[in-house]
Amino acid sequence: MTDPSPVDSRMSPPAATGATLTEVLAGGTRWKLLDTGGDSRECALLLHGAGSSSHSWQRLLPWLLPRYRVLAPDLPGHAGTAAISLGEDGMRAMADAVVALLRVRGATPTVLLGHSAGAALAARLTIDGRVRPRRLVSVNGAFFAWRGFAGSTFAPLASALASLPALTALVAKRARSPGSIRHLIASTGSALDAAGVAEYERLFRDPGHVAGTLAMMAHWNLAALERDLPRLALPLLLIAGTNDRAVPPAHAGRVQALVPGSAVAQLTGLGHLAHEEDPARVARLLEDYLAEPSR
Repeated sequence: MTDPSPVDSRMSPPAATGATLTEVLAGGTRWKLLDTGGDSRECALLLHGAGSSSHSWQRLLPWLLPRYRVLAPDLPGHAGTAAISLGEDGMRAMADAVVALLRVRGATPTVLLGHSAGAALAARLTIDGRVRPRRLVSVNGAFFAWRGFAGSTFAPLASALASLPALTALVAKRARSPGSIRHLIASTGSALDAAGVAEYERLFRDPGHVAGTLAMMAHWNLAALERDLPRLALPLLLIAGTNDRAVPPAHAGRVQALVPGSAVAQLTGLGHLAHEEDPARVARLLEDYLAEPSR
């Protein structure tokens, strides 16, 4: 698919949505989520990445609302949603929790849109038949485990850090240092405006959010997902920012080679948070892709 131009007149921003977050109890977990409600439209489930929250979809929301009921939760352990026990396979534990939430909300998603680790979670839900969408979209999806030394040390280190309140509190305190979060975002190849940076500052000043992020990363079974990707039997769009320094853009091609019928769309000049940097360009890709007849 082609990279839409930032000056395309069809991408002028829609009106503000006024959508707000709500709280709900599902599967014994207290969730915070954005649910625009209604049952006359298709439902789109939006899953954010590790360390983020439902706020990351706010800038994309205006383009989705005319057609979809949007459900965008804070994932367990992140922002306003309580942590859960992740066990040995945190991805499947997280999938179980998401399914319980969908059941309580009476939602049957026809479109799954995931960013980074959220894209991996969306694929897991689909491969296991827990959700049966007609389309799956990944934005800079993190589908592959760390290799070599990093792979053997990172997960145990993240697990240890998540279990030590003093260390998570230290990370949260560090987030209050001027420029620290902006530097962290820049290290992913993205550039957000002041409002975008402020949202991540708010998140990482919360030790609970830091602990939840580390726990998710420590218990994420990406090796099993990579093995199962060829069983993903539905249309998949892999959106990759060419400036992404968190997930190499070449990984989209690796996924495409594993998933029959998948497509790659590169967004020139955007980084890991492409959907926050330039939601209009991402929305244009979504509009074109979701309008295509299902195979």
